[in-house]
Amino acid sequence: MFFTTCGQNRTCLNKMSLVSVITPSYNQAKYLEQTMLSVLEQDYPYIEYLVMDGASNDGSVEIIKKHAGKLTHWESVKDNGQADAINKGFARATGDIIAWLNSDDYYLPGTVRAAVNIFEEHPEVVLVYADMLAVDENGATFNTLTYKQLTFEDLLCFQIIGQPAVFMRRSALQRTQGLNPTFHFLLDHLLWIQIAKHGKILHVNQTWSAARYHAEAKNIAKASEFGREAFRILETIAQDKDLARTLLTIDRRAHASAFRVDARYLLDGGLPAQALKAWFRALVIYPPVALKRMNIFVSAILNLLGLGKLREAVLARRKKNLAG
Repeated sequence: MFFTTCGQNRTCLNKMSLVSVITPSYNQAKYLEQTMLSVLEQDYPYIEYLVMDGASNDGSVEIIKKHAGKLTHWESVKDNGQADAINKGFARATGDIIAWLNSDDYYLPGTVRAAVNIFEEHPEVVLVYADMLAVDENGATFNTLTYKQLTFEDLLCFQIIGQPAVFMRRSALQRTQGLNPTFHFLLDHLLWIQIAKHGKILHVNQTWSAARYHAEAKNIAKASEFGREAFRILETIAQDKDLARTLLTIDRRAHASAFRVDARYLLDGGLPAQALKAWFRALVIYPPVALKRMNIFVSAILNLLGLGKLREAVLARRKKNLAG
């Protein structure tokens, strides 16, 4: 694989697209090597791989050094968080196609080649996304997260797509400001919205990656804070003259969706009463948004009644069926 040579000399590409993959990491030694190998062992030959470590002290640097000969760039220096690390990777990336893969997630075999093929078949597309697995800390699959083809309005209404299964054109990324460093939870979703201003996004009915859910992950450890950023995204959109016009046409749906997102993450954060309150706010503002997620309502009620273990049993059975 031409990890360094092609990153510095584009003539080696022979008209094939160079793909830049960025991995931000901080103290994720437990998962980091699997993440890195999932990139390094892809069957697509033209990848430049950049690992941006935030001065880890848990053995991550030794893992990175082990594979340094196959990396286009790596560093281990203190940064200002995930967005800062990824933005620094964006600034160094030279690929026609760009993605980032967090240090506890991983690609499935053939993912990069599949993404390149889609971009080649659809020159009008600026961002592609596929389905992904949800795995636990041991790598056991407990769910398959499938998505649908979304419209721009769907993104404004917080139809979330799985970041580990997203690839984007560098030309479209360069028309944005990159990741907003003041966001820590829905920073990827805000970027998708900004990229989608400039072209078509496309869903691919394939499974490209695995997202790991574990106690230290933000989507678990700080789940209750996600919803606040949904409302901040709406505020940010309202200040963009191009996006604001579209938002006005779907304002009630969008704000109800922000409450729905808040409810979902409050529930994951172990706050069922607050989740139920947010769900009812969504119901009042725009009923279809809330009614499509009756599972939030039911789960919140079960938790408040002390029957949350029923939900856990259902999830455990699903995990067992997938593993079997």
